[in-house]
Amino acid sequence: MQLTALALATLLAPGVHAGVNGGGSTAVKFLYTGHPVNIKLPRLLPDGFNYTTVNSVAGKQAFLANDAALIWQAAGSPVDFAASESVLTATELATYQSARQGAYGPMIQVPVAGMAVSIPYKKSGTDNLQLSGQQLCGVFSGSLATWGQLLGTTDTTPIRVVYRAGDSGTTEVLSRFLNDSCPTAFRVSTRFATASLGTQPAHWLAVGTSAEVTAQVSLNDGTIGYVAASYTEAGKNSAVARVSKQPMAPGSAALPTILAAQAGLGTPVAPGSAARRTSPLDWVPTYGSGAGSLPVASSGYPIVGYSNLLLGQCYQNPADTQAIRDFLGELYAGQKRIAVMGNIFVPLPQTYADEIRRTFLFNAYGEGTDIGNPSVCNGIGRP
Repeated sequence: MQLTALALATLLAPGVHAGVNGGGSTAVKFLYTGHPVNIKLPRLLPDGFNYTTVNSVAGKQAFLANDAALIWQAAGSPVDFAASESVLTATELATYQSARQGAYGPMIQVPVAGMAVSIPYKKSGTDNLQLSGQQLCGVFSGSLATWGQLLGTTDTTPIRVVYRAGDSGTTEVLSRFLNDSCPTAFRVSTRFATASLGTQPAHWLAVGTSAEVTAQVSLNDGTIGYVAASYTEAGKNSAVARVSKQPMAPGSAALPTILAAQAGLGTPVAPGSAARRTSPLDWVPTYGSGAGSLPVASSGYPIVGYSNLLLGQCYQNPADTQAIRDFLGELYAGQKRIAVMGNIFVPLPQTYADEIRRTFLFNAYGEGTDIGNPSVCNGIGRP
């Protein structure tokens, strides 16, 4: 039966909830939308939330510009949230504040869960690969060109690196570790070819998504790559490398398991002043030698970061406001831990999560930061 014009208008009228739309990171695909094998594992997003995987940077851009076409959704559809492991930059925030904040209200960036970047590999005769930061620098810069050079043998098999061709939040997390380990060879970037200060050999393979990295490594002997731990068998050394910041005894470096990633992430402290609580730039810890970053851990798994949510403080549709508040309330109260840990992500420390709830749900500090605050959102909001 076709909807009448009146019925359709009623469904789309202000205040009627027609779904919360977002997109971005491929690293959180299984976490956000459901696991393809473990179908009993709950997804993080509630019913009524729609998520399109593309990449972290496209997700950020779609949210900041409210342009759904950037995440392969119908042009004109709202972008209510984005997921990204690429942290918001000062320039991106300033552009949003200048162009959008007057109509849409302030934006929010908060971490959802910690993550490890695994190093999957396939090399016949090797099932216990362990790499230090310097060895990873050699592999991903191309200065270690053969498996023999990497393993200290006479094996002349070329190392074939599989890397993300375009923008990627996972690439940014890896690049922070590499920049910290060998700053003359790598800078922090969302693009591998830009992060590396060298030239990628012709036999290396650039692919589009996290799933393609995993597939190409599993299919081709002599390959190595990088991908979110959720795309790998994180506790299996024959599938992913052990990694440490500094060289360690064979078999003693960490695998990218939840506990090892948790140790690498440490215990970050939430913003503790009004100026920092109201800044979207101050809520997401980063790791490395960059300004404001936390040191790379000497114990635990060292290639770690956070997957983040970009949200508005104000939405024109009250149903969107309530749906997002309900979701964040459950997430940061710890009710989503099964989905988080089941997908090899690390739950936020509860003290950190509680500060997010106090600031953005309860307005506990009286700073007008809560989502849907009537004084801040009076007459404005994301469409």
